[in-house]
Amino acid sequence: MNASAPPVIVWFRDDLRLSDHAALIAARDAGAHLICLYIYDDTHIRKHGHRPLGAAAQWWLANSLRALDADLKKLGQDLVLRRGEARTVLPQLAQETHAKTVFWIDSELPAEAARARDVAEALHKIGVEIHVSRSDLLAPPHSIRNKEGNGLRVFTPFWKRVRAQGEPPRPLPAIRKLPPPVASLKSDSLKEWQLKPTRPDWAGGLRKTWTPGEAGAHKRLHDFLDGAIKSYAEGRDFPGKDHASHLSPHLRFGEISPRQVFHAAHFAAEQHPALSRDVEKFLSELGWREFCRHLLFDHPDLHHRNLQSTFDDFPWRHDAKALRAWQRGRTGYPIVDAGMRELWHTGAMQNRVRMVTASFLVKHLLLDWREGEKWFWDTLVDADPGSNPGNWQWVAGCGADAAPYFRIFNPILQGEKFDPDGAYVARWVPELSRLPPPLIHKPWEATPMELAAAGVRLGENYPAPIVDHKDARERALAAYRKTRN
Repeated sequence: MNASAPPVIVWFRDDLRLSDHAALIAARDAGAHLICLYIYDDTHIRKHGHRPLGAAAQWWLANSLRALDADLKKLGQDLVLRRGEARTVLPQLAQETHAKTVFWIDSELPAEAARARDVAEALHKIGVEIHVSRSDLLAPPHSIRNKEGNGLRVFTPFWKRVRAQGEPPRPLPAIRKLPPPVASLKSDSLKEWQLKPTRPDWAGGLRKTWTPGEAGAHKRLHDFLDGAIKSYAEGRDFPGKDHASHLSPHLRFGEISPRQVFHAAHFAAEQHPALSRDVEKFLSELGWREFCRHLLFDHPDLHHRNLQSTFDDFPWRHDAKALRAWQRGRTGYPIVDAGMRELWHTGAMQNRVRMVTASFLVKHLLLDWREGEKWFWDTLVDADPGSNPGNWQWVAGCGADAAPYFRIFNPILQGEKFDPDGAYVARWVPELSRLPPPLIHKPWEATPMELAAAGVRLGENYPAPIVDHKDARERALAAYRKTRN
């Protein structure tokens, strides 16, 4: 390290960690002083298709930045926070500190890539060099193309192509030492950014459920591979049994990288061959995240435009009352209501139930998938720009590798099959918790005496179904036939 060299800047983005961070390692080795920067660029909204973070994701970001700052302080560094347009903030900071080089990790997200191009152009004009490290994806989009040069739109061949490229590079080691910061550098406070809710403070459930930050991410991964990975291939479908990894929000904000997860899971399978099938299933879920990111790379408007244009004239209904009932978990279908209440309380939802609740919105209620995508974007701590719209389009039948529109989940049968003892519903819909398992997924079939014994008053403390399943199914199929014709 040259003591007389100018300081260098590392620009943190969706990579809020110290391990497996190529840009941070390169910056560490380049300058006498290091500036660790995060920019809250809310001025970039609506440009290049960028969307502001939803409320739950903002809560996560605030806590993740606080955790990153604490980790940096252990190494004698500070996290500098600046708010504004990145292409203005970064050149200003470079001139303010006489920095001549900026490092960052590339992003394949269209909005983030556009932002980085703007920054690179602005820095080039003032003679500041940039060094960009490879993105966190397991395989860059340009490496998975068909003969026409387009991305793949069916998951199985996509994932086979990714796996055929071999294992991703080994993760880089955690940083143990960093150059000192630039003294007396102005930084915003997180409180000024107002990322957390105050009046009202609805984040109590999020605080009880999550520990944002790199340490929390690695603890989740360790606990998962040490326990819930067993029987993951089948158990992941049962919401009353916790076989989820709970890694998605940590991956969303880059507190852990996909290749760290990939190699840790592979190591677990090598150490315990009996886990191989479960690990492969888990890795395919990591692959689905990758698949959605590749879709977004080719279709930056994924969150509002149908991938299949045949759905552009679909006869969606407009029913604010039904939408509100779905959002609040008051549809009268217990498995749907349990999922929506879990989402509101924890900022997440079990995977099987996500499919059931989404299917209910677009097929039973015939409401536009974009309404559901917007609600999930605002309430999910793991709201990912690729996975969220990609999954909604998959359920709606208008996306890539989509479930056929005529595949309509029966919420009663889904509850009976995947929550057979009613534990999941009983937890999130406590007003039904005293009903026996045969009735908890269809309380309207209980006798008046059974309802009274369980303290259930249909239409009062728990709603009657807002739509009849059979009628709703026929209506959805008729709408689909009309669109296809």
